[in-house]
Amino acid sequence: MRNRLRGAKRRSATAAFVAAVCLGVIPTAAEAQTFKAPRTADGKPDLNGIWEALNEANWDIQGHAARAGQIVALGAIGAAPAGLGVVEGDQIPYLPAAAVQKKKNFENRLTADPEVKCYLPGVPRATYMPYPFQIVQSSKYILMAYEYASASRIIYMDKAPPNPADSWMGHSVGHWEGDTLVIDVTGFNDQTWFDRAGDFHSDALHVVERYTPRGPDALTYEVTIEDPKVFSHPWKMGMPLYRRLEKNAQLLEFKCVEFAEELMYGPLRKQPSQ
Repeated sequence: MRNRLRGAKRRSATAAFVAAVCLGVIPTAAEAQTFKAPRTADGKPDLNGIWEALNEANWDIQGHAARAGQIVALGAIGAAPAGLGVVEGDQIPYLPAAAVQKKKNFENRLTADPEVKCYLPGVPRATYMPYPFQIVQSSKYILMAYEYASASRIIYMDKAPPNPADSWMGHSVGHWEGDTLVIDVTGFNDQTWFDRAGDFHSDALHVVERYTPRGPDALTYEVTIEDPKVFSHPWKMGMPLYRRLEKNAQLLEFKCVEFAEELMYGPLRKQPSQ
C-alpha cells in the first residue's frame, strides 16, 4: 500500500512538471538557448540595469568548506560561508613560486587582503563581490559602476584611447559577438586579489570577460584569466548574474575609505607633544 502511494505521488509530481513545461511556467532548454534580449536603439542587447552575483566567490573562488574567522570575538559574523566554487575544473594553475605566495597571502589575509584596505576591487573581483553594480549602456561607451568603494570603469566600444597608466580597474575595450558583450581588459597593477583566500595576480594580468543574456533578468558571466608571471596557462571562471528587481533598486554609497583610515594611517598619526 505504501509503495503504491509513493508511486502515485511520483506520477503526480511528474505530471505537474510536464504540465508546467507545456504551459510555459518552466523554461525549457530550447527556450533558454533561443532567448532574445531586448534591444537598444542601435540594435544591441540591452544590458542596462543593476546586477549582482549570488555566490561565495568573494570569499574563495574555488570550492571550499565553511571556516572560522580569524577574530574569535566576532564569532559567526567573521566566518566564511561554504561555496561550490566558480573556477572551471576547480583548479588554478599556479606556478610553483606563485603557489607559495598564495599560501602566504591566505595566512596573512586579515591584513593583506586589498579589500581590507578599501583598495579598488579590480576585475573580475568587482563583479562578484557581495554588492550590486550597474551597467549604463550607449553605442560608444558602457559604464560599469560598482557599489563597493564607488569603483567604476568605462568600456570603450568605438575608438579606445591608449591606456594612460596601469591601475586597479585596468583598461577596458569591448565589442559584440552576437548577443555577447566581450570585454578585453589589460593595464592592471598588481594591487588586487581575486578573493579573500589570497588568490592573486601580477601586473601582467590579462582578462577577457563575456556577458551573455540568458533570460530577462539574468546574464551568464564568463571570464578568462591569463598571467604568465603567476599561472602556467590561462584558466576560466563562470557564474550567473541576476538583475535587482526591487521597485526602487539603486546603487547606494559604500565609500569604505573612512572605515580603513585607522588601519592604514593610524600608525602615522603625529603623537602629541608631552
